[in-house]
Amino acid sequence: MRAIVVDETTRDLRVAEVTTPQPAPGEVLVKVAAAGVNRADLMQRRGLYPPPPGISDIMGLEVSGTIESLGEGVTGHAPGDAVCALIAGGGYAEYAVVPASQLLPVPGGVDIVDAAALPEAASTVWSNLVMEGGLRSGETFLVHGGGSGIGTYAIQVAKALGATVAATVGSEGKAQRCVELGADIVINYREQDFAEELAGRVDLILDIMGAKYLGPNVSALATGGRLVIIGMQGGAQGELNIGALIGKRARVIGTNVRNRPLTGPGSKAAIVAEVVEHVWPLVANGSVRPVISARLPLADAEDAQALLDSPDSVGKVLLLSETS
Repeated sequence: MRAIVVDETTRDLRVAEVTTPQPAPGEVLVKVAAAGVNRADLMQRRGLYPPPPGISDIMGLEVSGTIESLGEGVTGHAPGDAVCALIAGGGYAEYAVVPASQLLPVPGGVDIVDAAALPEAASTVWSNLVMEGGLRSGETFLVHGGGSGIGTYAIQVAKALGATVAATVGSEGKAQRCVELGADIVINYREQDFAEELAGRVDLILDIMGAKYLGPNVSALATGGRLVIIGMQGGAQGELNIGALIGKRARVIGTNVRNRPLTGPGSKAAIVAEVVEHVWPLVANGSVRPVISARLPLADAEDAQALLDSPDSVGKVLLLSETS
């Protein structure tokens, strides 16, 4: 099959012929229609976020497509079923293996290609806003990077849950898009200080920056607030005012999805099951929709990652497999 590989010397992306994977017991082989491009892929390309042991070193954490074949012991699925899936790697290819417990049906009203924009964002947002962060109706929620794939999705889900939604962005264009998606408060971090604007008002923060925003995030938290950190774009080590944290009875939570166990409490299977139960109805009724910045051919993976990393991208970038 054709897949995107990273040149070990230049770190450039190129198409190569590689062996088509075969599903192990409990897995299925998916003929990929599209793969989502995520910031984690950019980190992996730079050698900063390697795949878990035993996982393909081909990038790609989410795909959509049709089931090609079933591994031993898989029930409840059949070849030809339209699915999308959360995976730990291998999405930038014509075929990908997926644990059956991480398959999701394509939700009603969503094209099979656009469904590739859903699994990673939906799993990340639901697991962190609800399963970890305990977001409740009437609370105030802040997401950093409101124009990103995660941000655009988090705004919609938090709004559907009855929260007041704030978002930080870096441009007026992204600010307008966040408002269209339901954000009540949009802060341009190039011109405003979100910690001053929101001081002591935020119940839950979803943070992609890490060290750079650690202090300001704690300042923005309300009493009993929760800070959920899922990224380190602003560094991995920072100073924390423990007194402020204790005084607010606040919590700092660090999580990711990729390295979770396949099954059990807090596992990928548990997250996927909750997403199908609670989020897919919101997608089907139009309360939450995938936001697509661009759809590019698999061979244009280099351009796709550059677009994701540019200030012009709002929402998800998808790679379309030539077999779709």
